Amino acid sequence: MFSGCATELPVVVTQPHVSGTLVVGRVVTNITGESQRIYAPELRSFEVVNTESQELFKVDVESPDEYFSLSIPPGRYELNRVQISEGPFLSMAQLSASFVLKPDVMTFLGTWHFGVDSPKYGRQVIVSMTLDEEDRKRAQQFVKETYPTFIATSPVTLVPEPSREEARLYEVMPYPRILGYFRRHWW
Repeated sequence: MFSGCATELPVVVTQPHVSGTLVVGRVVTNITGESQRIYAPELRSFEVVNTESQELFKVDVESPDEYFSLSIPPGRYELNRVQISEGPFLSMAQLSASFVLKPDVMTFLGTWHFGVDSPKYGRQVIVSMTLDEEDRKRAQQFVKETYPTFIATSPVTLVPEPSREEARLYEVMPYPRILGYFRRHWW
C-alpha cells in the first residue's frame, strides 16, 4: 500500500527545520488494568501518513507522557500505526484517525490518551483524543519559547477523527531481547 520507507522525525523539531506548518500535541500512555510487569507502558513511536502523497512519517516518542511538535507539509493525514513498549516488550496497533493540516498555521492536535490493556491474549489499546484547555495553553507557550521566529496565523485547534478508537495490540517481539533470557543450550 505504501511505497518507500518512513521519514524518521524527532519528537520535537528544531527551530531551523520549521517551515510553513507546525503541528503540536501531547501523548499520554497508561495501563488500564493490573500488570505483573515492572515496566510501565510508554509510547515508543507513532506514524502518520499523508493520504494524498502517501509520504510516511515516523515520530520516535519513547515516553509515557510527552509533547510533540512536527513540521510536515500541509495536507490530509492519518494516524496509521503506534508502537507501545513496556521495557523489553514491544506491541504494535493499526489505527485510522485522520486530520487536515493547512499551510502556514500552527495546529494543536489535542491530547492523545493511549490506554493499554493488561498483558493477555487479545490485548487492546484504546485511543482517546481530547481537547484540554490547559494543554492547549501549555502548547502555545511551548511554541512561543521554542520557536520565537515562527510566524503563523492564529493557532488552529482540532481533534483527529474518529476521536476514540479501539485496536488490537500485536506483540512485535515475542520474547525479550536480553542475552541469555531463554538460554537452552550452553555451547
